Amino acid sequence: TELSQNLQQLSERARSTTEFIQRLKGMTDKVHEECVALEEEVEDRVANLVSLLQARKSRLIEAARQTREARVRSLRDQVARCATHLQATTALLTFCIEALKETDSAAFLQIGGMLSVRAATAAGSWGGAEGVQEIARLPLLDLTLDDKPLRRAIDQLTFVQLKPPGAPLLIPEECSAENNSVTVAWQPPPGHGIMGCAGQRGPAIEGYLLELDDGCGGEFREVYCGRETICTVDGLHFNSLYNARVRAFNSAGEGEYSELIGLQTAEVAWFSWATGAAGIPQEVSISEDAMSASCEGYEHRVVLSSVGFSRGVHYWELTIDRYHSDTDPAFGIARADVSRDQMLGKDDKGWSMYIDRQRSWFMHGGGHAQRTDGGVQQGSTVGVLLDLETTHTLRFFVNDQPQGGIAFRDLYGVFYPAVSLNRGVTVTLHTALDVPRHLLALHEEYISDIELGSPLGPLLYVDRCRDFESAGQLLEKIVEESPVDVN
Repeated sequence: TELSQNLQQLSERARSTTEFIQRLKGMTDKVHEECVALEEEVEDRVANLVSLLQARKSRLIEAARQTREARVRSLRDQVARCATHLQATTALLTFCIEALKETDSAAFLQIGGMLSVRAATAAGSWGGAEGVQEIARLPLLDLTLDDKPLRRAIDQLTFVQLKPPGAPLLIPEECSAENNSVTVAWQPPPGHGIMGCAGQRGPAIEGYLLELDDGCGGEFREVYCGRETICTVDGLHFNSLYNARVRAFNSAGEGEYSELIGLQTAEVAWFSWATGAAGIPQEVSISEDAMSASCEGYEHRVVLSSVGFSRGVHYWELTIDRYHSDTDPAFGIARADVSRDQMLGKDDKGWSMYIDRQRSWFMHGGGHAQRTDGGVQQGSTVGVLLDLETTHTLRFFVNDQPQGGIAFRDLYGVFYPAVSLNRGVTVTLHTALDVPRHLLALHEEYISDIELGSPLGPLLYVDRCRDFESAGQLLEKIVEESPVDVN
């Protein structure tokens, strides 16, 4: 019935009110605890202020004593100068008195004028009575302690209700990592915006600071500052575990850090061709999925990927979908500011292998090296292995076979996968690939053998490439480039 429903509502209200009263009673004890903590804080801070004041007093007394010593030295110097002057004046007076006693008038007339001038000069060298009185009126120590600012500061010393905010709470279910970006979400500290028993709300929040480490457990650095409670950070390293933490701040200072959360970026890189208006030459066409590229002009044009690498081992492939016999596309890596209107590798911002149907060359800064037999045709696949973790080298493969040895070494910095095309070539990019085990093993063993200077290294390298179509030619090339003699 209606009466029963009303009675049930009243019962629920009474129960909730009883619980609220119990919470209020519990808050009374909390108020006492916070008051005790506040008293201890006041005692500590006032004691610190007293110690600072005592230290300031010691410095002021020391400054006064130094001023006293300087003033005493000045007075002593002045006394010495006056005594010397008085001694000279007394000697002149004595001499003049003896001259006045001279009975020989002719002798007195000879020196009288000179003595008169000398006495007048000596009298003029003494300051007047006014100067002596002025010196006597000057304070010995021209110092006065100015305590008015301190008194005003003491009068203004009072409580403020603003405190730094507490630690924000991370929301794990809304935090994620995708490719080489991470998203971190959080919420305000507990009690923020809730009215307290004294009619006061929790500490105000003016913004948040998000910090990430370097993905290797290193130092944290600030990546976001603002009022939002969610942030996505792009351009991170692949296959890295990033730790994130957040803290809030207001005019009273910065609060405590939240708990850490670890976010793992993708193990292998997924990327496409960069489609920004400033990054695509006019003659280049990019497919809708940003994975295929072609060029309509006769001159080479460079296309960069959407992601750059500075750490890790990365492998990607390019399939040649269309190929004319008179073209020589170039594959490799480049800096972000590489020249886009010439073949990749022509300037010092690009590292490439350019290849035709019969042979290939490595090129950087306009210089050619390591001519290698074997080319490409329509349907061929070019693999690129960039090692920025251990060897910092770049290698190329054609149809799963090595195309020459190590193309480039000592690669440090940020590099973007790149290609340069001209008319008659269309390539498709394939990413998010693990390095084929046989290629990675071949690469590591070749590096180990060559760097150790083993004369069998190149031979073993060819022995592992026994199934290559051009193994004999590959052997000749390795012997030619080997730093040791191979008999």
